[in-house]
Amino acid sequence: MELSLVLDSRDPDVLASFWAAALGYAVVGSVDNYVLLVPDGAEGPKLLLQRVPELKAGKNRVHFDLEVPDIESLASRLERLGATRLSGQAVVEHDNRWVVMADPEGNEFCVCQAAES
Repeated sequence: MELSLVLDSRDPDVLASFWAAALGYAVVGSVDNYVLLVPDGAEGPKLLLQRVPELKAGKNRVHFDLEVPDIESLASRLERLGATRLSGQAVVEHDNRWVVMADPEGNEFCVCQAAES
């Protein structure tokens, strides 16, 4: 079984540029209302951006957690790519830290401190 993620978007071509840079993915191509991204030289789920007519409304029921050793460094890089911080300071809960962010269309995601191994 393979996992593919589908993200609704008003403009999947524009959003594809953000998520490809954010995740280190490659844009495979587009057809009609869809743009497909795949991991560039690594394993991971495919990401399909699907054009929808409506704007995002309310909180996402599912969101991405990007786990990295340095959350501030990645959060700053993602802001330069067009993301917005939704939490000014890192949230700390149960010895975990994360920054809540939104992509250029407002879809929430978190930049999380990677667990030490």
